[in-house]
Amino acid sequence: MTQIRQRTVLFADLRGSTALFETLGNAEATSVVTHTISQMGLAVDRVGGHLVKTLGDGLMAVFEAPTAALDAALAMHEALARLVAMGRQRGASPGLKALRLQVAVAYGEIVEMQGDCFGDAVNVAARLIDHAGDNETLVTAEFRDGLAAAWRARFRSLDRINLRGRAEPVHVFVLETHGGIDPAATQFGEPVLAPSEPDGIRLQWADLDRVFDIGQLPIVLGRSTQAAFCITDVRVSRSHARIDWHAGSFTLTDLSFNGSYVRFGSSGELLTLRRSACTLHGSGSIGLGSRADDADAPLVFFEVLHFADTQPHGR
Repeated sequence: MTQIRQRTVLFADLRGSTALFETLGNAEATSVVTHTISQMGLAVDRVGGHLVKTLGDGLMAVFEAPTAALDAALAMHEALARLVAMGRQRGASPGLKALRLQVAVAYGEIVEMQGDCFGDAVNVAARLIDHAGDNETLVTAEFRDGLAAAWRARFRSLDRINLRGRAEPVHVFVLETHGGIDPAATQFGEPVLAPSEPDGIRLQWADLDRVFDIGQLPIVLGRSTQAAFCITDVRVSRSHARIDWHAGSFTLTDLSFNGSYVRFGSSGELLTLRRSACTLHGSGSIGLGSRADDADAPLVFFEVLHFADTQPHGR
């Protein structure tokens, strides 16, 4: 029987499972992934959601109430965090400790047919997960608007993002993890802070040279013609990385399978991002899908701008 309903759609995707198979072998890695996805499915059941299907190392679920979907997303992140923490205590392989979760949630009309779900909300959630970084939960404005005021305040706007296959951009929010640690600080040491908040960022690749102010963020860098900064190189993913404004600085989040590589200055340390993030400061280069020190890599040069520094100063 075909039914049309207003529902919340959630997609969850476990990242890092490929490395897990390489380090643990097929049998043990399959057991770990299956157990992890099972725990995520239990999180859906506990809040009264409906698990539509599992997708290898991910799942799709629908919920009647937006709050239930949010509770499930938080429980999934907590379940993975517990698994990784237990692995650390028992000396687990680097592959297990590298597991990350991306969640995307959309609200709208869906079509239920023969145990599966279709429709715009399904398509949006499925595409939105491509824009999520490590352990991020991204949601649409329609979903956020259905939450209580206290929960709405937990989300930060990423403004409008172009999603593959959609003519109109979608207003996206990211769930803030209060009390969490800045991923830039945990991986690469404390970010270098400018004496004042920057006003914009300049990006250059080949003949493409653009300046973005804070109001134009987030910026998606990728091969897709819908990306705000389009790099037409086969090594670059359709949505490869995202630059957004957070806590007074520019943050680069890798969204790709091949990774992003950041070098500050002309000879600074090379940072590797794989579904992780770092704070951009000063100037440097970003290698998309290839190392930033590779001579023929698709390099995007960046410069964080302080417009006040360019103004004449009175004596």
